[in-house]
Amino acid sequence: MNRVRLHALDSRPDGDEWIVGRRATGRFVALPEVGKQALDLLGQGLPPDEVGERLRARTGDDVDVPDFVEALLGLGFVAEVDGRVIDQEPPPTPTLAWIRPRHVRWLLSPAVPVAVVLLIAVTLLTRPPVPLDHRTLLWSAHGSAVIALGAAVGWGLLLLHEFAHLVTARATGVAGRMRLGTRLQFLVMQTDISGIELAPRRHRLTAYLAGIATNLTAASLAALAAGVTTGTPRRVLAAVALLALLPLPFQLMVFMRTDLYFVLQDLARCRDLFGDGVAYTRYRARRLLRRRGRRTDDRDPSLGLPAHERRAVRVYSVVLVVGTALCLAFFAAVTLPADLTLFARAVVKSGTGQSAWDRLDGIAVVVALGGLHALWLRTWWRGRGLRRRPSRRWR
Repeated sequence: MNRVRLHALDSRPDGDEWIVGRRATGRFVALPEVGKQALDLLGQGLPPDEVGERLRARTGDDVDVPDFVEALLGLGFVAEVDGRVIDQEPPPTPTLAWIRPRHVRWLLSPAVPVAVVLLIAVTLLTRPPVPLDHRTLLWSAHGSAVIALGAAVGWGLLLLHEFAHLVTARATGVAGRMRLGTRLQFLVMQTDISGIELAPRRHRLTAYLAGIATNLTAASLAALAAGVTTGTPRRVLAAVALLALLPLPFQLMVFMRTDLYFVLQDLARCRDLFGDGVAYTRYRARRLLRRRGRRTDDRDPSLGLPAHERRAVRVYSVVLVVGTALCLAFFAAVTLPADLTLFARAVVKSGTGQSAWDRLDGIAVVVALGGLHALWLRTWWRGRGLRRRPSRRWR
């Protein structure tokens, strides 16, 4: 191996390390200072042997540069080796690729969050008529109208929420891709903006919080509009405002990698809080099994982390276990029995209903409920190979 040509890489300092990666693929790695120097020398076209000699002269240590290059190959950072193009899977096609960073750069202005905060403050001070109870959602005596508005506003705000993540990340040069995903028993829309790790912290936090800010903005505008209208328009706008607020408590479930999870991970200066938390939880479970007579030879995976990450991971593992257990328990005790009962009744009704309308109603429930669960299963299966790739460390 005489020459290595790297893809265009971006980097930023992060404490005693460097975050280096490709925005196009969302792959990044945490490197110590000597690793960043090795990367820079390779980027200048120097052969690995000469890179090793220069690093030895600078640091006095022997650095295994060929092993380092092999790691870079695995990350997809190497474009050519000795003039031979490395055959790699092309980066996924971005969602709405026609939106360029220059089109949405204004979203990174400090004036944007200030405007959102002012809008929320004005809404709270004017106290528009939006009661936070179920009667606000039941704005019409016609159930079909209530369901239609809920579905339209719910899906519209969901797409707008994810679009906010996408365009804010795009403003920093991150491609971003929107797709369906699963969080435990939930089917969700998610946006992969992994490359945002290479952006400054303010831009990262802006991208993580963009969806929540969008929901709060929509709720505020609808509430203010409800305050200056009457009759049916007022009731509809009040319902829209409440529908915009309903998804926000879900963001507190940080054990499912919600928007607030990524904020927490960034503020705790952790590379992969969820992945490390899962690894530590599994280790503790194996230790518990060993105490009960089942032998395991294992080492605490958190010991390889810096002290601040180790503390955060151990605390988060408690949140992960408790939150997941409660969420799955609610699903097993409430949601699943309700779905099965509703599905069974619909199957019976679709075949033995007293009228054509009854049978059509049963068929509609079977198709809707069965289709939703089939979509969750298909999304979960496909997502097994598409998990968000955490950063890696190279020592």
